[in-house]
Amino acid sequence: MSKHLQQFYVLNNTDIIIKTLLEFCRKFLVLLPNSSLQLSRETAEGPETLKFRLSGFPRKHNEGRIEVFYKGEWGTICDDDFSLANAHVLCRQLGFVSATGWTHSAKYGKGTGNVPIWLDNVQCSGSERSVSVCKSRGWGNSDCTHDEDAGVICKDERLLGYVDSNVDENKVEEVRLRPVFTIATKRMPVTEGVVEVKNKDGWAQICDNGWTPKNSHVVCGMMGFPHEKKVNKNFYKLYAERQKNHFLVHSVACLGTEVHLAACPLEFNYGNATESCPGGMPAVVSCVPGPLYAQSTAMRKKLKMPSTIRLKGGAKYGEGRVEVLKGSEWGTICDDRWNLLSASVVCRELGFGSAKEALTGARMGQGLGPIHMNEVQCTGHERSLWNCRYKNITAEDCKHTEDASVRCNVPYMGYEKTVRILGGRTRYEGRVEVLYTETNGTLRWGLICGEGWGTEEAMVVCRQLGLGYANHGLQETWYWDSSNVTEMVMSGVKCTGDEMSLSQCQHHRTVSCQKAAARFSAGVICSETASDLVLNAPLVQQTTYIEDRPLHMLYCAAEEDCLSKSAAKANWPYGHRRLLRFSSQIHNIGRADFRPKAGRHSWVWHACHGHYHSMDIFTHYDLMSANGTKVAEGHKASFCLEDTDCDEGVSKRYECANFGEQGITVGCWDLYRHDIDCQWIDITDVKPGNYILQVVINPNYEVAESDFTNNAMKCNCKYDGHRIWVHNCHIGDAFSEEAEKKFEKYPGQLNNQIS
Repeated sequence: MSKHLQQFYVLNNTDIIIKTLLEFCRKFLVLLPNSSLQLSRETAEGPETLKFRLSGFPRKHNEGRIEVFYKGEWGTICDDDFSLANAHVLCRQLGFVSATGWTHSAKYGKGTGNVPIWLDNVQCSGSERSVSVCKSRGWGNSDCTHDEDAGVICKDERLLGYVDSNVDENKVEEVRLRPVFTIATKRMPVTEGVVEVKNKDGWAQICDNGWTPKNSHVVCGMMGFPHEKKVNKNFYKLYAERQKNHFLVHSVACLGTEVHLAACPLEFNYGNATESCPGGMPAVVSCVPGPLYAQSTAMRKKLKMPSTIRLKGGAKYGEGRVEVLKGSEWGTICDDRWNLLSASVVCRELGFGSAKEALTGARMGQGLGPIHMNEVQCTGHERSLWNCRYKNITAEDCKHTEDASVRCNVPYMGYEKTVRILGGRTRYEGRVEVLYTETNGTLRWGLICGEGWGTEEAMVVCRQLGLGYANHGLQETWYWDSSNVTEMVMSGVKCTGDEMSLSQCQHHRTVSCQKAAARFSAGVICSETASDLVLNAPLVQQTTYIEDRPLHMLYCAAEEDCLSKSAAKANWPYGHRRLLRFSSQIHNIGRADFRPKAGRHSWVWHACHGHYHSMDIFTHYDLMSANGTKVAEGHKASFCLEDTDCDEGVSKRYECANFGEQGITVGCWDLYRHDIDCQWIDITDVKPGNYILQVVINPNYEVAESDFTNNAMKCNCKYDGHRIWVHNCHIGDAFSEEAEKKFEKYPGQLNNQIS
């Protein structure tokens, strides 16, 4: 045993043991002069000499960009080789019990100026006292840029007896606009008011000396608005003179591209807020809302949504996978170099505020089709993403697993205050109750009649409460009677699924509910993730053909009602039917597996095909005239929902053989080949002409999805009585007679009965 190890075993004092072990480690590392990973030199000084803090924006107090104070200077840590074990060590040094996650690519903003990157390739086991004893390249040795600054998310629970010596009492975490006129305080969203920031003592004002439109632009972006406008300060001067103001910030110098006021150079009145703002008054900002939040119909018409960019797959407005239109084809954006500046250009272009998050790694689901842009680099001043620098994509550059997404700041509307769900096993499920105003002005909670309640209505409730996507819309909730509310106050609720709140849906003027008992009220089950089915449109176009099939080969198809009504009058088994055949490849590009609504106990065995059907209707196949009138139709029960094939790295989970589980895994697809029964439309009775071939997946919304707008595919067809030409197959909105009937206005209908 070496001299150092003998000494290690006989010493009892903890500090001496640590120093002796460090001396041994240093002498051992002399033998490895060329090693790229070595123990940090700071170990000799002990972790007490280091300080740690969380910085960046937007964030909560227990998350942020991790910064280390070393040799008199704050610096960051690169995300190379970063792990949850590293985050555990750092969170404990920050005074939290553990970490719940970590972030890469400067999610909380980049270290600015000449801030050093102190550590790179940090590799901890998770049990270390300090990050200084973890393996790394050594202090100040890094090949990173601040685009790679790491962040941590700590569990919001402090270590016993911990005192944070790095608390910045004057940091800006929250900002608000406080309206000062009575009429403005009742109107949502609040677009104009006094800018206030929150600190340890509450809310305080900002002195407007030197205030610029760039500062207003940043504040409006935080409030969920794309633009600012000039404000008439004369209206506010008299108000300010009569109020007792508390000024915390005395100077703001934003560039206009920041996503948070905390990112701007700020001059604080350190200590307590002061009442003094020489020659000035509280800063006032007026913002221009986007088209979705404009308060007048005329303004909404004037502020049109852009037609070349959209968000898909998000649970609520202002979030989703970014898709852009190039030529006539929608495509996604690769996440290389994707950051908050570029994300904010997207958000403002769409009529929202600045970006809260620039998400990478297909966090909002994977797209289909082309990837149009890569390495997008915006300055933050652009009016459109197409004005930013970017590279054209090649097949080798990116995959849809790298699709970029955003979460934008959106205006606060207070919608969550007018609806609640109670009685569920978790906060994501329960009986729906709405706040309504009685004739005497009293606010009360009431129930919604469950008749006609479905997935689209549940989608609105889940969105309104910020609970993600709808999993189920329930028409009976007898086991969730957890409150004393028993009165039905709404009935006949009909939503498209796109509304921000139930108050925007149609419903009866007066309550009409056949089953008025509380057990028959509406309920919801929400989920943070959902599936999303999309048909492969080019494959339909490539595989379409006509077959004249003998009747004696169509008995199973007739049993499943896959032929037109005239087939019942045919001279069976003689003669034939003319079938328009094609293949359907249905992808799940969402973030949850697509599973049939019905349980295994209710699946129906079909002897003809030798397997169980798990859904009544899985797809509709229709041939339609140019005005949307059906001239031929087919429907397809789910033969079985299974994973025919999957993307690279994704394993199949579902197959129908041997009464197996049915579904479509995320990243997989179910292929219905053109040569299997019912994979057709019976066009025997169709005359020559020009038509539209339409395929709609999950047409009755039996299973919830994150996006129903991509469930329909349409093709142009020309039929001459012998041959058929199919072209321009694309994903688009479906012709739907059922939808038109559903949204026929009720006599004397009201849309705003909810408070």
